[in-house]
Amino acid sequence: MSVKVKDDKGRWRSKSVAFRMSPEECEELNYRVQLSGLSKQDYLIKRSLEQNIVVIGNPRVYKALRNKMDEILMELKKISENIPITDELLDKTNQITTLMEGLSKKNSYPNG
Repeated sequence: MSVKVKDDKGRWRSKSVAFRMSPEECEELNYRVQLSGLSKQDYLIKRSLEQNIVVIGNPRVYKALRNKMDEILMELKKISENIPITDELLDKTNQITTLMEGLSKKNSYPNG
């Protein structure tokens, strides 16, 4: 039997919630979790309770951003070969741009 653990607010988390997703939905969820820097559990709890997701830059987030930007670069190279832009690529580019803008504002220094 596993050891009972309280969360950071002193609550017992003894209830389980499970649901099914398509492979595409699961991939999108994993993508968003990666960029958030949160655990999947924390991400899902915040989203289901309609709480804001605040991304705090850390090495894991920066690595995820770098990997996603590499993927986007490969897609952009395909575009130069006359392959059309997909809505998925535009959505991911917008998400990453918004995230990076937020990180740069948060990490900017006055007079810097």
